[in-house]
Amino acid sequence: MLKGILKFFIFLSIGLTILVLVYKNNQSSYEAECILKGIALEDCSLLDKVISDFKNVSFRWIFIVAVLFMVSNIFRALRWDMLLRSLGYKTRIFNLFGTVMLGYFANLGIPRSGEVIRAATLSKYEDIPVEKVMGTIVVDRIMDVLSLLVVIFIAMLCSGNLILDYFSQNAEFALIEFFYYPLFWIAVGLGILLVFLIYRYWDRLTTSSLGQKLANIISGFYDGIMSVKKVNNVSTFLLYSIGIWLCYYLMTYLCFFAYDPTTHLGPLEGLIVFVFGTFGMVIPAPGGMGSYQFLVNESLNLFGINPADGFSFANIIFFSISIFCNVIFGIICLITLPIFNRQKKKV
Repeated sequence: MLKGILKFFIFLSIGLTILVLVYKNNQSSYEAECILKGIALEDCSLLDKVISDFKNVSFRWIFIVAVLFMVSNIFRALRWDMLLRSLGYKTRIFNLFGTVMLGYFANLGIPRSGEVIRAATLSKYEDIPVEKVMGTIVVDRIMDVLSLLVVIFIAMLCSGNLILDYFSQNAEFALIEFFYYPLFWIAVGLGILLVFLIYRYWDRLTTSSLGQKLANIISGFYDGIMSVKKVNNVSTFLLYSIGIWLCYYLMTYLCFFAYDPTTHLGPLEGLIVFVFGTFGMVIPAPGGMGSYQFLVNESLNLFGINPADGFSFANIIFFSISIFCNVIFGIICLITLPIFNRQKKKV
């Protein structure tokens, strides 16, 4: 319990730190803009602007974006159902959808913990070995990575050198910098030591009760991953994947119409902002907090949106979806899943 609370505050601190740095940077830009317009600095608060922009958005478009988010999660539940059915398990869609929402809710506290919560909860309610469920979730994430690569390729193809030029001018080569961090070499050393110990004591490990349990877990996990090869209708499986990412893209693009400074931006700009925002969600912070705002703001700057307006837009879409939808529906599913499954057991 204490470890979980500690992790939560560590990752929350990371997210808040990035968000504060992004805010301070944009506050400086906003003050410079105010000086040019002859506005007194005491009347030039970026926080007040963000709050005002939130009040003036078109909630009709925000509602449509929220609906698209929920539709994407239904597609994800249906795709997951196909993987589990290929292993011989007939699952209930409400449990699949509910555990997906619980996973997103958990990620707001501890990034990447949602997959574990999702697997454990579905295993409990559907009586499926947790390692097999986890294997199917790995397939789910692999499909997301492949889909993201396709989206990035399409964005680069359509935008010319815009994305490559940005990263070549602004991005630091983080992979190279890893070699200068002591923790990187400690992790490498521990990995090598673990491989050596497994190799050295392999026979003893495989004959022990612990080794046999691990073998069963690995076997079930492998079965879960291989579920993708047994999917009955590959075309439907791929259509669900396209549906998920099409909804994600439309969520960014249609949100432009909710906010006056971005209403003139088109589908291509929506695609590029979506790609930048997705990169921001990969950073290990609660829901991509901070990193998402930074990269969305950066991408909007490429199209002439000033930093203050870009910061407002990033927060509008982030808090509308990542906070409002995930928290509200996460809590709803947290309450309703036990009730739904209790009633099913009585039947």
